[in-house]
Amino acid sequence: MTFNEIYHTHKNLVYNVALQYVQNREDALEITQDVFVTVHEKITTFKQQSAIKTWLYRIAVNMSLDFIRARKRQKRWAFLSALRLDDAPHIQLPHFDHPGVKLEQKQAIESIYKAINQLPDNQKTVIILMRIEQQSQAETAAIMNLSVKAVESLFQRAKKNLEIFLNRDEGSPEK
Repeated sequence: MTFNEIYHTHKNLVYNVALQYVQNREDALEITQDVFVTVHEKITTFKQQSAIKTWLYRIAVNMSLDFIRARKRQKRWAFLSALRLDDAPHIQLPHFDHPGVKLEQKQAIESIYKAINQLPDNQKTVIILMRIEQQSQAETAAIMNLSVKAVESLFQRAKKNLEIFLNRDEGSPEK
């Protein structure tokens, strides 16, 4: 399969995965571009030990998590700079901009994503892959390079943590 075939077949998949992590169109497009630059550079090293789709998911998940970590470092640096300097550069925080969300649903979906974003990276990935991307436990395990049992355990912990975060955000007492 050529790079062009891979790109045209899987560009929407990669974009959607990135969008689930960053909830912002421009950031998702940037991640998608970075994923395909990496794929172009490493296509000759792909050993076909997994499906191309699994390989792309893995790259997209890792690059999305790296993007989020870099953004957190940038925010932290800006905050620390602001403490030291009055004229520190102001960093614009990305806003929730998910194209699949209608205006009337935006607040509810935004609170769900806010809760998902509080999860540890591995739990967040399991929720995104299994519930949003509709991947099976076996597919999720392959993408995350984990056993099916480990994915099942992560998924159960993620669901429990989401319930806690959502209840806390709604002002309900935690269970």
